Amino acid sequence: MKIVVVGTGYVGLVTGACLAEVGIDVICVDVNNEKIENLKKGILPIYEPGLDEIVERTFKKGRLRFSTSLSEAIIGAQVAFIAVGTPPGEDGSADLQYVIQVANTIGTYMSGYIVIVTKSTVPVGTAAKVKEAIAGALNKRNENIDFDVASNPEFLKEGAAINDFLKPDRIVIGVETERAKTLLRSLYEPFVLNGHPVLFMDIPSAEMTKYAANAMLATKISFMNDIANLCELLGANVNEVRKGIGSDARIGTKFIYPGIGYGGSCFPKDVKALIKTGEQNNYKLRILTAVDDVNDDQKKVIVHKIEKHFGNNITGKTFAVWGLAFKPNTDDMREAPSLIIINALLRKGATVKAYDPIALNEAKHLLSSDVILCDDAITATKDADALLLVTEWSEFRLPDWQQIKTNMKGHVIFDGRNIYNGEELKEKGFEYYGIGIQ
Repeated sequence: MKIVVVGTGYVGLVTGACLAEVGIDVICVDVNNEKIENLKKGILPIYEPGLDEIVERTFKKGRLRFSTSLSEAIIGAQVAFIAVGTPPGEDGSADLQYVIQVANTIGTYMSGYIVIVTKSTVPVGTAAKVKEAIAGALNKRNENIDFDVASNPEFLKEGAAINDFLKPDRIVIGVETERAKTLLRSLYEPFVLNGHPVLFMDIPSAEMTKYAANAMLATKISFMNDIANLCELLGANVNEVRKGIGSDARIGTKFIYPGIGYGGSCFPKDVKALIKTGEQNNYKLRILTAVDDVNDDQKKVIVHKIEKHFGNNITGKTFAVWGLAFKPNTDDMREAPSLIIINALLRKGATVKAYDPIALNEAKHLLSSDVILCDDAITATKDADALLLVTEWSEFRLPDWQQIKTNMKGHVIFDGRNIYNGEELKEKGFEYYGIGIQ
């Protein structure tokens, strides 16, 4: 079976590499020549644990190839995944121009029956637009070639994407015909030996499932952050509250950890896109509007705590920031809370010294040159008036507090992820501020 994956970003590269890992012939296509040449050399555009090994192994064995020519790659392909970006427009809606461009190109060069699968996160109705674009391109060629469209949303967690793809808890596929269903069932058969289901449904339902899943997870996060802020006002400890509600199987323990808001390429974009879809259909998604508002405010919570501690004057103060990526095990800084926090500190006249185990190169493109990027966590604390824990990387969990105390000019910790024991830090001579804790 020959598969084409268009787009070598996070979703496209993981999809292509994992399909090649189980023996499928895969060509990953991208318009960025530099990215393609780097991939041929084993230089990946993203960090994802385990991905580089799979890419190197499958490329050497010839099962994974890279190309800038979709017109050549599409010839003879049985399935084409569209995994290009769908960035948010100014109004929050998903920009589908790249998806439609790919569909036009496929329709211009396809030579036989093929299933075109939207893998990108796209609004309900996108597959119909893809189908229309391909049909239009075929009409211009005066060709009558059979094809199907399908929706196959991804549910990959950054930092655990390889395991999620190779051992999925479910695979969602929206199809219109039995022919497409049979082909895609065969394609995914190696990935469901764990007994987890392939859920076939109509295309609009599959497109909506992706948005609904991310919106639900974002809702849990914002709900818990809202509760955390109220806990502080009432003298309750949100960590205890979390345990109390998480023991209820109907609620569960996942995504109820309070913090400084969600970020990344999925939750912020998808929540806004779903809100916009509602508006376009004269329906106000009131809960998700609140989820989005709470998250925007939550990213500023730690700045408010800092200002209060320092009497609303942090000019000339130095802050050590641990963690820049929006979550551990990725270099992704899109919509990361660190960006909001650091920019706010700089605007107020502070100095920022930051460290992240993986995201430093990405930070150079996104942060002001005024930010001092450090090679290790301890160096970042030198002469700092306060330490901010922003991303809960494992290496930050048990640091040498005595050395940090010696390094720092002030001894205050702002824990944006509640990973430290405040009482223990107070015994060591630090002032401690968490989220949802007095």
